[in-house]
This record gives sequence, C-alpha cells and structure tokens, in this order.
Amino acid sequence: MTVRLFDTKAGALRDFIPLRPGAVGMYVCGPTVQSSPHIGHLRSALVYDQLRRWLSYRGFDVTLVRNVTDIDDKILVNAAAQQAEGSSEEWWGLAYRFELEFSDSYRALGIQPPTYEPRATASIPQMQAIIQRLIDRGHAYAAADGSGDVYFEVRSWPSYGELTRQSIDNMEAAADADPRDKRDPRDFALWKGRKPEEPESASFPSPWGEGRPGWHIECSAMSRRYLGPQFDIHGGGLDLRFPHHENELAQSTAAGDAFANYWVHNGLVHVNGQKMSKSLGNSVYASDLLGAARPLVVRYYLGSAHYRSTIDFHDGSLSEAEAALDRIAGFFDRVDRRLDGTRFAGSGVEIVPDAFAEAMDDDLGVPQALAVLHDTVRSGNAALDAEDLEAAAAARGHVLAMTEVLGINPLSPQWRSGGSSAAEAALGELVGRLLGDRQAARQAKDFAAADRIRDELTAAGITIEDTPTGSHWSIDE
Repeated sequence: MTVRLFDTKAGALRDFIPLRPGAVGMYVCGPTVQSSPHIGHLRSALVYDQLRRWLSYRGFDVTLVRNVTDIDDKILVNAAAQQAEGSSEEWWGLAYRFELEFSDSYRALGIQPPTYEPRATASIPQMQAIIQRLIDRGHAYAAADGSGDVYFEVRSWPSYGELTRQSIDNMEAAADADPRDKRDPRDFALWKGRKPEEPESASFPSPWGEGRPGWHIECSAMSRRYLGPQFDIHGGGLDLRFPHHENELAQSTAAGDAFANYWVHNGLVHVNGQKMSKSLGNSVYASDLLGAARPLVVRYYLGSAHYRSTIDFHDGSLSEAEAALDRIAGFFDRVDRRLDGTRFAGSGVEIVPDAFAEAMDDDLGVPQALAVLHDTVRSGNAALDAEDLEAAAAARGHVLAMTEVLGINPLSPQWRSGGSSAAEAALGELVGRLLGDRQAARQAKDFAAADRIRDELTAAGITIEDTPTGSHWSIDE
C-alpha cells in the first residue's frame, strides 16, 4: 500500500510520491528558544519522529531538518527582562540555555536527532540572498524612511493566502514588525532594522542597514540551504499555518523556488479541556511531564492519538499510558520466560503485521496501529495459555517490530537503562519474599499456608503465574 498523507495545502489525502525515488527530504519548524519546552513542543517533535521512523521502515532514506530559531523578538525581550532584574546573561546565552533544555527533553523521549539542526543565526547570508531576489523581482521593498526594514509586498503575489485559503482583504495586519513605512498593513517583515534599545550583538550588516532577519525568512533560507529549492515535506504545528507557513510559502515561491511538495500539520494540546496559554496559567512543561512519569510513558501518551487531532492532557492521561505499556512489557516478560530453552526462542520474525502497516500507511494512523499492537499482545498471551509456543513466538516478533517502529519497545536499552524506581524496587523485594515463603510452604506440603499467601497477593492486585521455571508475578491491570 502506498503511504498517504493529508496535505494541508490540497486539503485532502494524497499518495506520497517523493521527488527522488527512495529518498525523502523533510523540513520541520523547530523551537524558538525563548523559554522552556512545553507539552506542545514535545508532541510536535514526536509526531515527526514517528513519521520519520515509518518512512524509514518503508525503505526511504529520510533527511530531516529541524531548525532552531535562536534570534527573535521574544528572545530579546526575555533577555532584557532578566537583565533588568540583575542577570548578566546575554540574549544568545539565554537562547542556548533553552536550546539545551529542548535537546535534553527530545533525547529523554527517544526522539531521534535530526539529520541537520541549523540555527537561524548561522544562515544570515542565505536569508539576505532570498530577500535581494524578492526585491529584484518586485515582491519586496526597503522602507523609504531609512529604518533598515524590508517588507514582503503581499499584494504583489497573487497566490498569497493559498495555504490557508484566505483573501488578503480578510486578513489582519501583520504584527511581526513596526508598521513604520509599510505600503499595506499586511506586508510582513523580511529584515528588521536595528532599534536603539536592542543590543548591538543582535544585529548583522546588510545592504539595507544593520538589523536582523524576520522570523519567516529564516525557515525559507534554512530549508533551501539544506534540502534545496524544492523538497518533499514541510511539517509543523497547526498554529504555524498562518502567518508563518503562509508567509514562508509566499516568499519562497515568489523568489522562484518550488518549495514544499506536501504540507503536514500536527494538532495542538489542550489541558483539561482548555487551550494551553500563559494567561490561563495552565502550561504543562516538559519538566512537569518527565517528573510525573517515566519518559517511555510520556512518549506513549503523546504519540497515541492521531497526529492531526487535538489531544487533551488531564489527570489520568499518564496512568492510562502506563497501564498500556505494562501490558506490553508483561507479555514480553511472560513469553521470554516460557520460550527460554525451547526451539522457539528467538524464532519470531520481526516484521509488522499487514493491518499495522495499512494503518500507518493511511496518514500515519497510530491509534489504529496501536489497536493492532494490543490485539497481538492479547493473542500472544492466549497462545501461551494454550501452550502454542510457535504462535506465541510469532506474536512476539510482531510486537517487537511494532514497538520498535513506534519507539516504545520496553526492551530497548534506552528505556531499560533507567532502572526501577525506589517504590518498584521495594515492591519487588516484598513480593519476592512472599513468593519464597509460598514456595517453602508448598515444599513442606503446607498447602493451606501457600494458598493463603497467594490469596493475599491476589487481593493486593498481584497476579501469580506458576511455570516450569518458577513462580512469577505481575500487577493485575
């Protein structure tokens, strides 16, 4: 089955046909490193990690570029606010500090590093080259007041608004720069002349005067630099469609580049039914999530919904993900014990079932793919109950392949390296001692005592499984 993706620009599902057979070029808008990462940042990065993993499984050589916006109005404002309170940290130090927080959070969730992760400040000449081409083609102009500002003239480009299906007259004024000398309030900034209150270190020389790039031109320049004038997939959060992606599309195509062939947007994250915002004080930061549950649990939760849907974070979200992962880990533990020493150990072919592949091919249908995964876990446990070891081994291979594709394999060294929590270790110690007492009672033929211990464990939610290799326990979900 051909991979299909929902293309925002087309407003429809499209068969994915790469520009070069066997290769995929994908650009994803990364963070503006003005503050700590929140749940929305993690969800977006995880979506494109899932897409990358699936395309790679399908045999494509994926080049993923995810940028870092390390110069921006908000970065300068936040740094100035800190300095007003006595901090000596420069704007670029603040940006780098938060960039490291993002990198640490991505790494904790098993999000694979991008092929390239360019910073905006490293591509200033490429941005200026596009701006000059736009001026030469009559689609941009330098402010006549000598401020150093350069604007994209939206009415010079008839296709402006095609991504979000808007007409210029219905758009609000662009708020990304002072309207000091705009021809139209909707014209947006390509280059921002330096203001007296801004640090000199945040300005770069240009043909139009000292200044810095506008936000939108950064991604046009970096995607072109690393993927060329035309590439396969442009991704980002739904909130970036306008004005950011609309403006990227306009300025790149007006400059003569074909730009992105597919536009993919992930849904947002709400908290207890409300849109997350600073004004509501309901922001959930990466540190909050990673402090509340194991990183694997956070990854499972954030990646379990369809990428285009809005997900709602609420009390119980992480416990549901924990229970789902426990079922998968419990199956691996059980099947590996039973198959150990038999001819079926390691015999399961690690390939995803057809139903899983069909779901993933159909616009990255992770919820349906997870349903296949859990169905396979159930059938594998049923095979073990029936002593059908061949079927159990086959189920293990399928489950292993599916969890690897989704990045949630509990047997992966990354997820196992953290070890057990203190509570888990204490529980394991107590249950282990009770099982030892039960075994001693059985050997002494004191079956009443053995049954009493088993009943006490069952009442506490502990399931006991007696096998030829000994008694094993798990938490009853």
